[in-house]
Amino acid sequence: MFQIDTMSRTPVYKQIISQVEKLIIIGALNSGDKLPSVRSMTMELSVNPNTIQKAYNELDTIGLIRSVPGRGCFIGEDARLKLRSVSRDKLEDIEKLAQELFLAGVSTDEITGAVVRGVERAKGGCDR
Repeated sequence: MFQIDTMSRTPVYKQIISQVEKLIIIGALNSGDKLPSVRSMTMELSVNPNTIQKAYNELDTIGLIRSVPGRGCFIGEDARLKLRSVSRDKLEDIEKLAQELFLAGVSTDEITGAVVRGVERAKGGCDR
């Protein structure tokens, strides 16, 4: 389910967080679904258990998962809604980036083409 890129500059715990977020967004993980235990993730990914725990703690802090002592970690009730809200907030970032690109001489067609290609790649990666 999870894959770690050991050559990436992105810390392993952030890679795990990002993958959980993506799985929630595409519907592969739903409210109430149990995440793999820290121990099983450690074995599967050959990663220090503290790294897995750090990712789970951060996911819990931002409200995407809930930890139930003695039972494990579960996807939160409104996790997908929270992620969609955060994603919509990124539209402002795209707008600012588009302005910067345009001022730097990148054409409107190139900018919109890049956005469309990104959307098409995302569509190819999930079944909606």
